[in-house]
Amino acid sequence: MQLLAALDDPKLFAPFFPSPAWDRWRTFLRVLTGQPLSGDELAVFTQATGRTTAPTVPAAEAWVVCGRRAGKSRVASVVAAYTAALADLSKLAPGETGVVLCCAVDKAQAGVILGYIRALFSDVPLLRSLVSNETAESIELRRRVRIEVKSSNYRAVRGVTLLAAVLDECAFLRDEASALPDVELYRALKPALATTGGLMLGLSSPWARRGLLWTKYRKHWAQDGSVLVWQAPSTTMHPGLDAELIAEAREDDPEAAAAEWDACFRADLESYCSADVLDACTANGVTERPPIDGVAYVGFLDAAAGSGRDSFTACVAHAELRGSGPPFVLVDAVREWRPPFDPLAVAEEAATFLRGYRIEVAQSDGYAGAWVSEAIARHGVHVLQDAEPRSSLYLAALPLLTGRQCELLDLPRMRTQFAQLERRRRAGGRDVVDHPPGGHDDLCNAVAGAMVRAVAFADEGRALPELVRHHGTDDATETMREHLATLPSWVAHGDPP
Repeated sequence: MQLLAALDDPKLFAPFFPSPAWDRWRTFLRVLTGQPLSGDELAVFTQATGRTTAPTVPAAEAWVVCGRRAGKSRVASVVAAYTAALADLSKLAPGETGVVLCCAVDKAQAGVILGYIRALFSDVPLLRSLVSNETAESIELRRRVRIEVKSSNYRAVRGVTLLAAVLDECAFLRDEASALPDVELYRALKPALATTGGLMLGLSSPWARRGLLWTKYRKHWAQDGSVLVWQAPSTTMHPGLDAELIAEAREDDPEAAAAEWDACFRADLESYCSADVLDACTANGVTERPPIDGVAYVGFLDAAAGSGRDSFTACVAHAELRGSGPPFVLVDAVREWRPPFDPLAVAEEAATFLRGYRIEVAQSDGYAGAWVSEAIARHGVHVLQDAEPRSSLYLAALPLLTGRQCELLDLPRMRTQFAQLERRRRAGGRDVVDHPPGGHDDLCNAVAGAMVRAVAFADEGRALPELVRHHGTDDATETMREHLATLPSWVAHGDPP
């Protein structure tokens, strides 16, 4: 049975996808499977694909770029259910089990698709009879097929034979082990589809002009071939959406609304720092530098309460003055405490970590509140909660990275967080740097803060001879020693002695 026939069959999927609300998605599925189009459907096809000639064979890959609430996950679920229950299995080897795999940003999002699929199998008697077993993350059928949902971990999808792969919200896939998790996932899935000729279906609201979805869109939109790219606003695919809600979103943030509702890739976002720059600034194989006598270290904290999704991080760094050039910063050590954790216990561990580098005064922002300073002060370290916002720290640290005036530790999670940072261009104003939706920047924020503080510390040290001259002291060397000895104190109070 063809997919469109199953979608129109009242004993199968028709009750879940009534006409006319789902007519635009029916047109998409006709194009996906190479079925003939009517005149009206051809007009929808041309508008959504930029192509004038409809395909006559099923697509090998399909990439759906649609706004929020357009019905993407519902369509993904029916494609998965149809493939598992009704598709031809003749390409499976004897004894081989075919897998229909649905990947999403995380297990919660993947669970949304699985919920839709469960409803299809539980509410349709013809499909319910096919189910042999169910787990929290899979549905097994009697016909040697298993439906699985997974988060976007590219290491966990190997070793299976795929009948189809569905990537939900693929523009937002995140994995702190990789700066390119969507690309890595795609590369891992393609060989698993090779023997069955199964469909690769990616669906997402758009985001920045980078990553797998953008690459597929840029290469294949308005181009004939076996790769189908379908782009349409939410209201095109789901005409019943609240127009007033969308109008308010456009008024509040036009760029965000254009992406979330109009399916336009954001032009105001770009990468903060390239992978090549990060590689050039990384000391390969060096994960920590022990404290050295005579080196003036600085510390920076990115505190967290322990009950949310943010880590508590700390970084130690120092700067070297090399001639008359700008200070060269070396990142010496980084610590991360992932939630859940006891914040008071972590405060003690962080203070011990900083004191190991003879740091008596560290810096953080004021986000976590006064408890950070108070808790760490009990263990001998004073915390100044006067750092600039993280966006300003990233912008201040960027010249150190691009100018190769720093050396980072070889820490994959930290590197990935730096690589995933997004820089939002603001006309006539200061740019904003932040992690992408669903991402983290706790490690790289602490590192950027320590790097910026190390530069300021070194610049203040370089300015000491001038202070000596103004003091009129004859013994300049001794005065400089005195100033260097008191430097943490007057940095802490913001008032040179």
